[in-house]
Amino acid sequence: MGIWVTVNWGSFLHLLVPFSKEGVHIVNVGFFCIAIGGVLVLLGLLGSCGAQKESKCLLLMFFVVVLVIFVSEVAAGVVALAYSSFAEGILQAWATPALQQQYSSDLAATQIWNATMTELKCCGFTNYTDFVGSRFEKNRGTLPPSCCWNNTAPCRTVEVQRSNIQGCFEDILELVKEHANIVGGITAGVGILEVAAMIVSMYLYCCLHRTTS
Repeated sequence: MGIWVTVNWGSFLHLLVPFSKEGVHIVNVGFFCIAIGGVLVLLGLLGSCGAQKESKCLLLMFFVVVLVIFVSEVAAGVVALAYSSFAEGILQAWATPALQQQYSSDLAATQIWNATMTELKCCGFTNYTDFVGSRFEKNRGTLPPSCCWNNTAPCRTVEVQRSNIQGCFEDILELVKEHANIVGGITAGVGILEVAAMIVSMYLYCCLHRTTS
C-alpha cells in the first residue's frame, strides 16, 4: 500500500485535497507505510529465526516488540474512545470549509459530496447552513438540489427551510456504528494473533531455558 500511495500519489492527492490542506503530505504517508511494512517483515523474520535457531535472545526480543505493539494498540483504542466526543467538532473543522470554498469549484469534492448527499438523502454536514454564503450560493443564487425535496425546481432558501432535510453527520455516524462491529472484529482478531504470538514465543523461550539449564 505504501508503494502504491508513493508511486500513484496524484490520485490520492486529488481525492484528499478537497478535505484537507495537508493533502500535500500524502507522499510522506506512503513512505511511512513502507517503513511500517518493513518493520513488520523484520519482526516476522526475527520470530522465525529465533524459533528455528532456538535463540533465546531473538525470542525474547520478538516477545518484547510484540508486547510493545499490543500495548500501543490498546492505548490508542482507549485514547480514541476518550476523545470520540470531539469527533463532530474535528469533522466539522474540515467539512464546513470544504463545502464553503470548494463545493462546485473542485470536481472531486463536488462529486463526493453530491454522491454522499444523494445516497444518504441529506444536506451539508450539519445542515443547509453549511452552504449559506458559500461560493456555490454566490455563483448560482441557490443551494444544492439535495437540500430540497423537489429536486426539479431551483433550491432556494425558502424551499430548503420547508424541506427541513437534516445534515449528513448523523447518517454518517449511523453508518460508522453499523460497521463498527466489523472493525471491532478485525481489531480483536489482530489482538488475539498478537497474544498468541507472545504466548508461543514465551513458551519456546521457557522450554529453551529449561533445556540449557
